[in-house]
Amino acid sequence: MSRLFRNSLIVAVFFGLDKILALGRQILVARQFGLSYQMDAFNAANNIPDLLSALISGGALGVALIPVLSEYLEQRGRADAWRLFSYVLNLAFLVTGSLSILLAIFARPLIAHLIAPGFPPEQQTLAVHLMRLDLLAILIFSISGLVMAGLQANQHFLLPAIAPAMYNGGQIFGIVVLTPHFGIFGLVYGVILGALLHLGVQVPALGRYRFRWVPRLPWGDAGLQKVLALMGPRVATMFFIQFFFLARDNLASRLGEGAVSALNYGWFIMQVPETLLGSALAIVLLPTLAEYAALGAWQAFGAAFNKAARFLVATSLPAVAVLAVGLQPLIGLLGFDAQGVQMVLWAARAYLLGMLSHALLEVTSRSFYARQDARTPFFAAALNAALYLLFAVTFARVLGHLGIALANTLAFTIETILLLALLQRHVPGILRLDGTLARTLAGALLAGALTALLGRMLPDGVLWGALALAVGGLAALPALWPEVRALIQWEELPLPE
Repeated sequence: MSRLFRNSLIVAVFFGLDKILALGRQILVARQFGLSYQMDAFNAANNIPDLLSALISGGALGVALIPVLSEYLEQRGRADAWRLFSYVLNLAFLVTGSLSILLAIFARPLIAHLIAPGFPPEQQTLAVHLMRLDLLAILIFSISGLVMAGLQANQHFLLPAIAPAMYNGGQIFGIVVLTPHFGIFGLVYGVILGALLHLGVQVPALGRYRFRWVPRLPWGDAGLQKVLALMGPRVATMFFIQFFFLARDNLASRLGEGAVSALNYGWFIMQVPETLLGSALAIVLLPTLAEYAALGAWQAFGAAFNKAARFLVATSLPAVAVLAVGLQPLIGLLGFDAQGVQMVLWAARAYLLGMLSHALLEVTSRSFYARQDARTPFFAAALNAALYLLFAVTFARVLGHLGIALANTLAFTIETILLLALLQRHVPGILRLDGTLARTLAGALLAGALTALLGRMLPDGVLWGALALAVGGLAALPALWPEVRALIQWEELPLPE
């Protein structure tokens, strides 16, 4: 079993555990709050804190930091790498703390004029209170997200993979234990607890890799300047990515009660398989691609990317087909009425159409960062944001919340195709599929047809629906097995001295 596959499997398994816990959390939340104005307020209140978290900790700095840390580990040793990590950590905490204070002060106008202008005044007030509390969790994530990136740069993936499950565990505690006493605020208290657990579970690994915190912030440090140079375009890129959530909830807030939450649930459903396939592989692949780029091993770089891309094509297409036709019984777990089930179902199907694009984008964008090129993903994300806004405003007028989800699929597909074409120019051969696309399309059609047939033949119910999905997925296995086997047996090419 190759190192890449073994690490991807570790991350995927614990991401799977995280998604099981997340599904349990969503079921508990849905059964307690439904598609209510409280839940819409909670989802809208998370937008700006999530944006801050994505920009400062796990998103912008994390991806900008890993290539430079990998270079330090290869060329200068672990002590210098950890020293640089301390500088970045100190900067992230100071910036996040300062921005959190400003956001808490201006929470009301942000909610009223930017995030949810369609909410009535009392719902906006609730969202303001929830948002201010959520900023405490984001301050913790400013540390925890970077700890995750630092460990991944050291090729340690186990505890960072467990951390999201701990985060969901804290949220479930909030739902089960705290919401009976504090209502919707219990959800936010659970988020804060989950953030503490997310950080705490990773701390032991820092000792294993001999981390020593340096309480300094030397602005002139060459490594810090390199990270900041990569971070600038990455911050802007992450803003455009998070812009999707801001625009989505802004538009959905005008479509009536339940639209914001239905889109959130639909997005979550698509993200389960996309995270297990695209995110898990991309997270593990980034340090390896950064190492190849630092050594100038472009043949190995291209071979690694090609195997990853073929694996994602082979696994994503059958997953989309099976879920699109067999998802409805599982949505019944959420406890919604018939109208609510249909709202979530069609939002999920619209997002699923773009699942392959999202999965490929995970690997493709990280390939540019591995080459320490942050500008190309920035321009592509800016184009994505402009296209998404145009499509979402246009489609929402005709199709309601379904149009907003379809706009996401179309915009992200265009961005992925653009980045793949640009990467192909730098590293020729990365898009050779050698029959993968045709074979897995046939497998996906077979799997989808079998799932639909079983759905009609079997009795109604969640367990029977899950059985239909499982049988349909197994039917696609022969079509996708060559790509899975290639990743399992992948051998690294000789690297230059």
